[in-house]
Amino acid sequence: MNTKLAIRVREGNPDHHLWNNNGTWWCHYTEHLPDYTKRRVRRSLRTADRAIARFLRDSVLFESGRGQHA
Repeated sequence: MNTKLAIRVREGNPDHHLWNNNGTWWCHYTEHLPDYTKRRVRRSLRTADRAIARFLRDSVLFESGRGQHA
C-alpha cells in the first residue's frame, strides 16, 4: 500500500512535527492513503533531549517516506 505523507516544512520552526508531552518528545504527521482516507501517526521518540528528538524526527520522516515514489 503506497501512502503519501503530508509534511509541511515551516522555516523558522525547527521543532515542526514535534511536541513535548511531560518531558518526552513525540513526532506526529499525517499519511494520505490510496483510498482517499488519512491516518494521523504519532510516535514516541523516547527522549527528553530536543536535539536528539529533531534527529529522530528526521529519521522517522525519511523512513516513512521511503518507497512512496516507487
